[in-house]
Amino acid sequence: MRIVVTNCNTTQEMTEEIVRGARAAAGPGTAVIGLTPAWGPESAEGWLDSYLSAAAVLDALRTYEGPSYDAVVLAGFGEHGREGVRELVEVPVVDITEAAAHLACLLGRRYGVVTTLDRSCGQIEDSLETAGVARNCAAVIGTGLGVLDLADDPVRTEAAFLAAAVRAREAGAEVLVLGCAGMTGLQRTVGEKLGLPVVDGVGAAVKLTESLVSLGLTTSRAGSYAQPLPKGRTWGRPTG
Repeated sequence: MRIVVTNCNTTQEMTEEIVRGARAAAGPGTAVIGLTPAWGPESAEGWLDSYLSAAAVLDALRTYEGPSYDAVVLAGFGEHGREGVRELVEVPVVDITEAAAHLACLLGRRYGVVTTLDRSCGQIEDSLETAGVARNCAAVIGTGLGVLDLADDPVRTEAAFLAAAVRAREAGAEVLVLGCAGMTGLQRTVGEKLGLPVVDGVGAAVKLTESLVSLGLTTSRAGSYAQPLPKGRTWGRPTG
């Protein structure tokens, strides 16, 4: 089985970190290919970045020329584009946002999301609502750290995550979700300190993807995710 994992930004180092997390979660016989958009934001933080990222990820998958793949994991927490990708490709598409939330709902009645900047919280709430899992979300809490700041100081990142996690627990969260693909790995270091299960979206998406492929299931074409209508589409700036 081969899974393409798409970063939502152009930072190659983050793609490599996401791929490491995906490979750690993958079962024997599953190969993971990382895909970094050729253009777009260096980090996705806010509505403008998110819409730009969505178009860039769609373009990267549209022009992909690597080995064939069996599924796609979208590794942008709360980012736009999953519905469009489901129309575009013929294989299962799993978004880390809804994957993490679905697994969290199996572990406790209410979950909380700990993310990066506060400006991302509303966007994540909307994404959870669209995915149908917002009802069980107790809170979405920001750490105050930017996406590209996460790897700079692991001690600071862990402390900020713990502080935000306490607020989520006080709001009623029984399970915690890492609200950024760049946080992959924190679940191993902070789970015991919190006394709560911590779900990493990248790992959750990989395991759900493997299940879908193994069961022979893929996106329904009966309605919402029907293939795009045949029509002229201009990608990028017209030339000439």
